[in-house]
Amino acid sequence: MNTLSNYITEYIEYCEYRKRLDVKTLKAYKIDLRQYENFCHCLSDCFDKTVVDTFITSLHKKYKPKTVKRKIASLKAFFHHLEYQELLSENPFTKLDVHFREAKLLPKTIPFHSIQTFLSTLYAQKEQAETEYQLHCCIRDIAVVELLFATGMRISELCSLKPSDIDLESNNILIYGKGSKERIMQLGNQEVIAALSLYQETFQKDMEVCGYFFVNRLQRRLSDQSVRFMINRYAALAGISQHITPHMFRHSFATLLLEQDVDIRYIQRMLGHSSISTTEIYTHVSSTKQKDILIHKHPRNLMEVNEG
Repeated sequence: MNTLSNYITEYIEYCEYRKRLDVKTLKAYKIDLRQYENFCHCLSDCFDKTVVDTFITSLHKKYKPKTVKRKIASLKAFFHHLEYQELLSENPFTKLDVHFREAKLLPKTIPFHSIQTFLSTLYAQKEQAETEYQLHCCIRDIAVVELLFATGMRISELCSLKPSDIDLESNNILIYGKGSKERIMQLGNQEVIAALSLYQETFQKDMEVCGYFFVNRLQRRLSDQSVRFMINRYAALAGISQHITPHMFRHSFATLLLEQDVDIRYIQRMLGHSSISTTEIYTHVSSTKQKDILIHKHPRNLMEVNEG
């Protein structure tokens, strides 16, 4: 008889080789499912609805809502797989209410002027580079930040880009998003295209060795952590006190487009969101524009009303 541990191992292998899930998703599944396995260590029936319900309650006591939501989703997907494989007589989630109110955290964005200052600092550092190594680092860093802001792609998507995913003849980029979903983004700004062209020209041999578009000094794939460290360094050089993360360029991309009256459904497709509700969080962020409109453009401002 298969144990829970064996079922989890088989499911992780199924997710890796059949569903082709990305490394981060697989890591989260392993952590979440092994946590459930440890919880069930001394229990006789780990497939019982009451056990699952008690486990979910324990999650709410330990973690923030966003983390709880992810862990429940991992467990739910696992049990759904067991049910589909006819390894369960009854799915414990069938009669479980796992919905709860989750506070919507507004995405943190970078002000327009700060992005401008940040980019100006990048280009200034390139002009001031004293060695070939420093120059090459600046060329790469400019390409990374320009691409993040130009496309709104996730940092994991950027670091996973292959040389063949970027076509600078048609200025198209093929992005592999969450859930193995693909989307194509177009580059429209000439400075961004020039930055990528220079990077491609400078790092051509390194890319051939590495197999990825963005590479580090060891000719290996540029990591998420390296990009975070690089952004922190340039933010300090630019005198920006706000803590900036790669994901904030994505949030700023969406918010600034929304403030330019771009239809939210176009933004949804560009961000690779499967649901419009995920994108709608940016409508709350752009309330600053709404305030500006109501203060400066409301027709009441044009009215002269006699009060006497």
